[in-house]
Amino acid sequence: MTDAPDRPIEAALFAPLLIAWQRTRGRHTLPWQQLGAARDAYRVWLAEVMLQQTQVAAVIPFYRRFLDRFPDVRALAEASLDDVMQRWSGLGYYSRARNLHAAARQVVERHGGQFPEDPALLETLPGVGRSTAGAIAAFAFARKAAILDGNVKRVLARVFLVEGDQRPAAYTARMWALSESLLPDADIERYTQGLMDLGATVCTPRRPACLICPLETRCLAHRASREEDLPMRVARKPLPERRTALLLVTRGDRVFLERRPPSGIWGGLWSLPEIPPDDADSLDAARRRFDAPGPVQTGPGFVHGFTHFVLHADTVRISAGPAVDTRCEDPAGASRWVRFDELAQLGLPTPVRALLATRAREP
Repeated sequence: MTDAPDRPIEAALFAPLLIAWQRTRGRHTLPWQQLGAARDAYRVWLAEVMLQQTQVAAVIPFYRRFLDRFPDVRALAEASLDDVMQRWSGLGYYSRARNLHAAARQVVERHGGQFPEDPALLETLPGVGRSTAGAIAAFAFARKAAILDGNVKRVLARVFLVEGDQRPAAYTARMWALSESLLPDADIERYTQGLMDLGATVCTPRRPACLICPLETRCLAHRASREEDLPMRVARKPLPERRTALLLVTRGDRVFLERRPPSGIWGGLWSLPEIPPDDADSLDAARRRFDAPGPVQTGPGFVHGFTHFVLHADTVRISAGPAVDTRCEDPAGASRWVRFDELAQLGLPTPVRALLATRAREP
């Protein structure tokens, strides 16, 4: 490397500098990195899916528990969706769990239980996009494949001073082309990990630690004192707010639950039935359904933030009448009575689980 350190970085130098930094300063003790010389594609895939939109610290305990229950792709493929959702409960973005289950079955049925090495084939698995496919191919099979998650996009935009609105497809195409142009011919695993490590621990969205960055003297954004300007941020509008009412219907030591539709919030999880808030007709219909002519209790439930809105959930408590028995259950399995001491075995939304835990402790 003969360049003077005050010159902008050249593409040929980017990978060697990053690889050398990762070797001495990067992360080496993440649980999915402790896989020995032969990388396990299943474990790599599981980690990459869990890390989509979720930080490492939050993923680690879920990753370990998930592996304890589903140690390989066949175990996951043979499990019930209920079991998978229960193990995922609390990690959020539940479509990832449904896709994980579907992808495991696809790997077993179409690929004989072996993950394909080709990034293009990996990308055909449910829940695996282009960047995730590139990461799996690089880590599990040492394939020369690019990644472009949020952290990587930020690093590249700053080091090479890539300006412009992130939303247009042309910007994304430009960033993918840049990412692919920087790929080294060797040590792709360490290079890919280095990109992730640099974005997660040094080149952070706010107050990046430029003084300890291996690219500090060559980063164009740093030279222009524009680190925090890039990538260009899109102004966020205030999140809309929605209200709903949850029916907490009990009968002795049991509570009535319904499985939520596969798509939408909490897709595939078990939850409490919903009715429109302050809707007397819906409440009367619910009381007739559960043979509950007596008074009901209404009160606050919880406030929960999603990516695109904030949910305000009130609760309506109903004691089901003795004539109800099991007739409210759906023969197809979309609704059921569940004992409070069985709730831990089901996949429930975190705020609903907390609400039911409070109810279970009441005398």
